Amino acid sequence: MPNLWSTLRGKREQRYTIDDWAQDNLTYNGLTYPLFGMPSPTNVEDIENSFLGYVQGAYKSNGVVFAAMEARRLVFSSARFMWQRMRDGQPGELFSTPELELLRKPWPNGTSFELLSRMEQDVSLAGNFYAVRESPRRLRRLRPDCVSIILSAPPDEAVASDVVGYQFKPGGPSSRAEPEFYSVEEVVHWSPTPDPAAQYRGMSWLTPVVREVMGDKLATEHKLKFFENAATPSLAVSFKETVTKTQFDQFVAAMKEAHAGAHNAYKPLFLGGGADVTVIGADLQQLDFKSTQGAGETRIATASRVPAVVLGISEGMQGSSLNAGNFKAAKRNFQDGFLHPQWESACAALGMITRSPGSDVRLWYDARSIPFLRDDQTDEAEIQVKQATALRSLLDAGYKPDAAVAYIETSDIRRLIGQHSGLFSVQLQKPGSTGAPNEAPADDDKDE
Repeated sequence: MPNLWSTLRGKREQRYTIDDWAQDNLTYNGLTYPLFGMPSPTNVEDIENSFLGYVQGAYKSNGVVFAAMEARRLVFSSARFMWQRMRDGQPGELFSTPELELLRKPWPNGTSFELLSRMEQDVSLAGNFYAVRESPRRLRRLRPDCVSIILSAPPDEAVASDVVGYQFKPGGPSSRAEPEFYSVEEVVHWSPTPDPAAQYRGMSWLTPVVREVMGDKLATEHKLKFFENAATPSLAVSFKETVTKTQFDQFVAAMKEAHAGAHNAYKPLFLGGGADVTVIGADLQQLDFKSTQGAGETRIATASRVPAVVLGISEGMQGSSLNAGNFKAAKRNFQDGFLHPQWESACAALGMITRSPGSDVRLWYDARSIPFLRDDQTDEAEIQVKQATALRSLLDAGYKPDAAVAYIETSDIRRLIGQHSGLFSVQLQKPGSTGAPNEAPADDDKDE
């Protein structure tokens, strides 16, 4: 087999042409698979939904979807990338190295805020975010509907079906553009919500609520049509059989001109002889329109993991939802149930293409400067006060400092077994002693 992987991992200008790809094969675990040309569709996983369809039909045309995605994006993208040292499996201090400049300035004029924004938008609309490290200082975001996950075998035909690479084809799979192939080590693939019907691709949170989005759009159009038609219920106008077609058409034209449109609302309606008017519709209050549309908005907010009261939609701005305790609980749920797991997942994905400064170091996030999370900082400060109080109590009781700290960190009381200093009292010194205690009392002192 030609030296495919060395070529792919080398300079970009050495990449295979489309003819080279069609003639080459990829060997994986001793088996040979076609790399390009006529791959079996079952060996490829593409995003399930239409990316542009979700962009145009939901994000850019539905206010609730836009608001939910923006609420997620604005907070999620405010975090900073840091390294975190792990000590005996426990998280330690945060620090930085020049390697993190790749994430802080991922592309020309780009920032970590824009990188995280793109990550959040792509996983919301397509369920997947892809990026490739093209150089030590350059990341390139790959539009998710142009990326195909190449598998070693069809998942429904083989026990072992692994990812062997990623194909990027500008314009999508049906495009005639020349594709690029990337190895697994080169690509960031982030799919925080796995698609249960696939092996490796993710799923958009919009997929389960597509009908709710469609219903919300139709409700908005209904409201618009209500105002376009004079903001009154629909009317049925009937005439006697003596009215000719010409007279009927003239009356319809005059009726529309005088009463159609919101600017003609509430004008008196004058009818000629023989005409009869019947109301056949209902106004928005009779339809309980606010509740009808509000229920759909809440379901969309629930799928986005942004509570209605945090999002500010109608269902979250009434009744007990506005209670300070309820708002704080909803906000806490958004932070703990979405933001922190999402950051952890994103760091794990980006950590695949960043060079860690040590085996005991992981890529992590720093959210301490985000105003939205000030409740977290208050809670953390209270926890630290309680931990300091507990530590003081253990030290006053005579336990060794290292053992006391280990117990507080792990909540494992066995860490204190055999770790007593042998000294008692708050001063940790022998009775009558005026010096600082350095040793436990001698055996002869104990006898006395």
